[in-house]
Amino acid sequence: MFDKESLIVDGNDGRQASGERCLRLMTYNIQTGIETRFYHHYITRSWRHLLPDNNRLSNLDRIGGLIADFDIVGLQEIDAGSLRSGFINQAAYLAQRGGFPFWHFQTNRRIGRLARHSNGVLSRFRPLEVRNHRLPGMIPGRGALHLRFGGPAEGLDVVLLHLALGQRTRLRQLAYVAELVNACRHVIVMGDLNCLSRSVEFDYLDKHTDLCEPIHNLHTYPSWRPHRNIDHILVSPTLQVRSAEALNYPLSDHLPVIMEVELPECVMLVE
Repeated sequence: MFDKESLIVDGNDGRQASGERCLRLMTYNIQTGIETRFYHHYITRSWRHLLPDNNRLSNLDRIGGLIADFDIVGLQEIDAGSLRSGFINQAAYLAQRGGFPFWHFQTNRRIGRLARHSNGVLSRFRPLEVRNHRLPGMIPGRGALHLRFGGPAEGLDVVLLHLALGQRTRLRQLAYVAELVNACRHVIVMGDLNCLSRSVEFDYLDKHTDLCEPIHNLHTYPSWRPHRNIDHILVSPTLQVRSAEALNYPLSDHLPVIMEVELPECVMLVE
């Protein structure tokens, strides 16, 4: 279910066949740079969600080293510059640490000077267009960050999401996202969707879009004992998937998901 004939080919053969047409993707909920290893850390380290912490930058530096090997990285739960982050925009900081020339962020919720809840995309390619979408919900504060790469005729659309905790709200948000992606041809949707591959929400996407998830059950949460797959990278059938996996890199309460895709020849990205 929900693979829409997406093909995974051998990584080594694919690398030799298409060279620069390969695109390395990552989605990572970094929990504003807070390292969480046990459930009790949600209580004992809860102050770090509102106050600065000396360990945060060293943890971000390790994340920056990891993401340096990728082409497009979607980040959830970053801080865009407030008291808790030392007034550092974490999208900009990680872009610098990872050597990304292009970075964009979307602030979805502010708590005065204490916190700026945001999502971000880091890229080695220049986006043609960047759009911020406010997703529906009873409580405002969820959004979709939409970047279009390449040319206006045959571009690549990347949509970053962090969906709501409640199923009813997630379905409303995915209805909005379905209309958005159905207007595009070559699409990547990534992020913390807060739902499993085998879920009502994915059934909705299966019926209303052409998006596919080539590998199910890449468990990412909680990072210290992952048994739930709530972080995802979905692609349109026009993109050939070489590989996908969850990395054992527990510097947040989530693990990152990575994917390697081959772009069609009609899509040209600009560095």
